[in-house]
Amino acid sequence: MKIGLFIPCYIDAFYPDAGIATLELLEKLGQDVEYPLDQTCCGQPMGNSGCNSDAAAAEALFVRNFAKYDKIVMPSGSCTHHVRDNFDAIPQTDEVRHVRENTYELVEFLHDILKVDAFPWAEFNHTVGLHNSCGTLRALRTASMSELGEKPFSKPMDLLSKVKGIRFATPKRPDECCGFGGTFSVTEEAVSAKMGVDKVRDHHQAGAEYIVSADSSCIMHQQGCAERAGVPIRFIHIAQILNGASQ
Repeated sequence: MKIGLFIPCYIDAFYPDAGIATLELLEKLGQDVEYPLDQTCCGQPMGNSGCNSDAAAAEALFVRNFAKYDKIVMPSGSCTHHVRDNFDAIPQTDEVRHVRENTYELVEFLHDILKVDAFPWAEFNHTVGLHNSCGTLRALRTASMSELGEKPFSKPMDLLSKVKGIRFATPKRPDECCGFGGTFSVTEEAVSAKMGVDKVRDHHQAGAEYIVSADSSCIMHQQGCAERAGVPIRFIHIAQILNGASQ
């Protein structure tokens, strides 16, 4: 497959190591990956804020950049959700439909499409707590939702369990929102911050040394909350662990 790699704005600006790890991981798994150099935002912040028409230019550029690829992969559940489910500020041409139908978040691409069963280069001798963002959990369904009472499953946990040395801590409320919510963290700052502190304390009290997530936006929010509240916990993107990061 010819893969187009999309790196979200906040990873490009704040967590470039997660983007690099995504590229390196896909290449280790034998994929032919290209990174279109003129890519920008996918339009998700505007769409999520109710300014749908303002996302049109970003969405159109995204399609021009990625329509030629067999699959589009990104290390972000929220951006994947926007492209796949809310990418409607522009006319729905064949190219747009192709992009929407073939865009994948990294975890689901590794789990569902490549069906990766081993990461022989990966070893992470730490205890981690897994944070599933609301977008990956409730939109992309990469893990089960407690409110549905369904049979438990977790695609990111399936992948992480293949990493040598890793240990898992389970918080009391594993699928509770961390409070980021995009612009929610701006418009409802106090509520967002309290939710973030509760989340990181829940993981820390469960014994986690690291919080690992497939969404750097949630990591960014929780990291700020942990630093301000004095909670001694570290953060890492799942792509970095699967790519072989040791700390």
